[in-house]
Amino acid sequence: MFIFKPVSSRFLFTKPRIAVVSVINDLATDHRVQKTCFVLLEAGYEVVLHGRVLKNSIPLPNWPFKARRVRLLFNKGPLFYLFYNLRLFFFLLFSKSELLYANDLDTLPANYLVARLKKVPLIYDSHELFCDVPELLKTPLKRKIWQRVESYIVPKLKFCITVNESIAGIFTRKYGVPFLSVRNIPSKPQTLKSKSKTELGLSEFTYVLILQGAGLNMDRGAEELIQSMQFIENTVLLIIGSGDKWDEMKALSHSLLLDKKIRFIPKLPRMELLEYTSMADLGLSLDKNTNPNYYYSLPNKVFDYIHCGVPVLASRLPEIEAILTQYGVGTFIDTHEPRHIAEKINQLLGSKELETYRVNTSKAKEVLSWEFEKQKLKDLLNDMA
Repeated sequence: MFIFKPVSSRFLFTKPRIAVVSVINDLATDHRVQKTCFVLLEAGYEVVLHGRVLKNSIPLPNWPFKARRVRLLFNKGPLFYLFYNLRLFFFLLFSKSELLYANDLDTLPANYLVARLKKVPLIYDSHELFCDVPELLKTPLKRKIWQRVESYIVPKLKFCITVNESIAGIFTRKYGVPFLSVRNIPSKPQTLKSKSKTELGLSEFTYVLILQGAGLNMDRGAEELIQSMQFIENTVLLIIGSGDKWDEMKALSHSLLLDKKIRFIPKLPRMELLEYTSMADLGLSLDKNTNPNYYYSLPNKVFDYIHCGVPVLASRLPEIEAILTQYGVGTFIDTHEPRHIAEKINQLLGSKELETYRVNTSKAKEVLSWEFEKQKLKDLLNDMA
């Protein structure tokens, strides 16, 4: 839940400035972008959020800012990115704005051109190492095109943000432009409800695992986790979200006769998602070290698990390891071999070690919250002003 705070008195007698925030997804589940919009509101901006609508898009909440979703004839491939940026370019060009805020490289071309033409400031927020995602690593020509876009525009930018210190360091060394690290830490839920196991038709003595994510794509460890469920008893796995591998994961689960052990739940509004997360005994984050983007990632779900009081079992990736080790809220797998994953889960469930991790989440979530992290973005906006 977001809490909107009134703007300071220095904005009361001035006309609100307009910030246009653009992202290429459907807005509904991009909590980083939503939180950014609320910070801009607090800084005295009138916010317009621009994205797109998909066939399976869920309705948007009643936000105190404008949200615009466009339909495209193409939803993937070069024509998709071309036409999205064309539509975004003309929207930005003919819209009043005092600040442009581009989320990720795929919205940057249109924002950069309009910022130059209209001479308005531009903030670039890179949510990942875009050119190192697995989909581009497997298509060298497409990757080369995006690398050229990035290497042409980014060195010319003044205000750049990314999601953690590791990625900030990579971008800064590569392009000679300082990148500010603003981690995508959720706000602490104000009123957190929890689903009960009986609501899901489960015994109170049944353990619940959860893997959540809006991008359950290749190399996220989901397939191995599904296979590991063959060796875990008295336990149900909830997979909640969406992604390129969604249908394949369901088919794999069915082929292994695991329909009673694994439940697939399509992406949900955040507060409803957390109702499921809160009932879990263990949260999973199993991205593989197959590319730099995954290696340096810090998934949102790790913070969701902590805020819901759920211990974490994760891949040993540097940003995740730093959080879990510092706050003592989880442990790691050593390989993605299904029997090893099952062995780690079986060791944890019901153990004193797991209870210690759970207790530690209470302390960690007081520090790991957007209420503290957003101050970095607010300071940047103040410096720009």
